[in-house]
Amino acid sequence: MAAYEPFQLSAGVAMKRTPQVQHADGLPSKVSIYEVGPRDGLQNESAIVPVEVKAHFVRRLVAAGLQSVEVTSFVHPQWVPQLADAEQLIDALDLTMAPRMPVLVPNVRGLDRALSKNLHDIAIFASATESFAQRNLNRSLDEQFTMFEPVVAGARRRGLWVRAYLSMCFGDPWEGDVSVAQVVKMARRLLDLGCDELSLGDTIGVATPGHVEALLTELFAAGTASGQVAVHFHDTYGQALANALTAMRLGVTTIDSSAGGLGGCPYAESATGNLATEDLVWQLQGLGIQTGVDLEALVATSVWMAEQIGKPTVSRVVSALAG
Repeated sequence: MAAYEPFQLSAGVAMKRTPQVQHADGLPSKVSIYEVGPRDGLQNESAIVPVEVKAHFVRRLVAAGLQSVEVTSFVHPQWVPQLADAEQLIDALDLTMAPRMPVLVPNVRGLDRALSKNLHDIAIFASATESFAQRNLNRSLDEQFTMFEPVVAGARRRGLWVRAYLSMCFGDPWEGDVSVAQVVKMARRLLDLGCDELSLGDTIGVATPGHVEALLTELFAAGTASGQVAVHFHDTYGQALANALTAMRLGVTTIDSSAGGLGGCPYAESATGNLATEDLVWQLQGLGIQTGVDLEALVATSVWMAEQIGKPTVSRVVSALAG
């Protein structure tokens, strides 16, 4: 029988619960959640959040049990003014408080900034399509690899862990459908550069479980180990949790998400943003999958952060548990 405990809401008394645990076959016993709220979440919010608030946000996420928290980006402030305080944020944090605290670096200059702050983990952001490479990176599909090669090589020489994001893996707003073969080709090129982990991005939130299965099956058939792969789903069409479950059934054990569902997608109308970490944790807890995350502390953190940015959370779990 599920355990209940009382929870006082401003509008009266309600009951807060945890999911009833029911294991399912074919799933991992443990999943690593890669938290992207402080970087991917806040860079897509219109509000400019003070650096002190960002630092406290990161600390609360780590205190809630998240082991990988992407902190910020060293992209030029002209392009992402929300993260113009990247160096100040790094200075305000203890980068040893979690096993991984990556920073996104767009190029060699970004790597230099990361090295000057003694960072141990970085991420690069690539495109699976020509259109997005041109618009987001001002590079052709092939030229982006020329840009990333010295970044990855320089990072590896210095012992840094390197993650690669591959965007537009399931659809592109300018090109439409993106072939599985095209995505696999781009993914393999990134891994062949020497990246430790590859995150497959559903940038506009159009993926469905069958598409996820087809892409992962082809990627693994091309020699990629499931342990090298993460998935990054947006919930524009309400498919993110279903897609995450599909990826887990195929052996993926690292899933990207954003506390409170922070962030949006500027390339899709009415996009609801990233998969909410709380919604993912609820699903995983119900399946008996270990995450190490304290859901109550995480919900409280997202409620607090929503107050800071003046915007309600899109997480269904936060709304259900916090009222």
